[in-house]
Amino acid sequence: MNRSRGFTLIELLIVMTIAVIHAGVGLTLYGTSVTRAKEAALSEDLFQMRKAIDEYYADKQKYPSSLDALVSEKYLREIKPDPFTQSVDSWQTTMSEPDAANASAETGIWNVKSGATGTGSDGRPYSEW
Repeated sequence: MNRSRGFTLIELLIVMTIAVIHAGVGLTLYGTSVTRAKEAALSEDLFQMRKAIDEYYADKQKYPSSLDALVSEKYLREIKPDPFTQSVDSWQTTMSEPDAANASAETGIWNVKSGATGTGSDGRPYSEW
């Protein structure tokens, strides 16, 4: 019985199917990890900007007029781009309410949110973070 060495077509198909399944699972996990990394960066950026706004208010008894004021006054080194939009201009700011006790006080930025569309892994839209 003279049999040549090699793989049969069925063996090759089984190996290729297993390789495709592994690649699909790997790509899915990679996509999920990239999204989670962007969400972590967004959460940290929002925390740092809100902290800087609070520190600015504690020092000056007024809110900053713009996010750039936080940089120029050295409360932040830079305004980082939104991880999802890749833009510095997409941050959405919420202005403070006028102070009834001090009518001459200027309004300023009280809060900052992401301008990204989409929903996070926790079910909340990025614009509500």
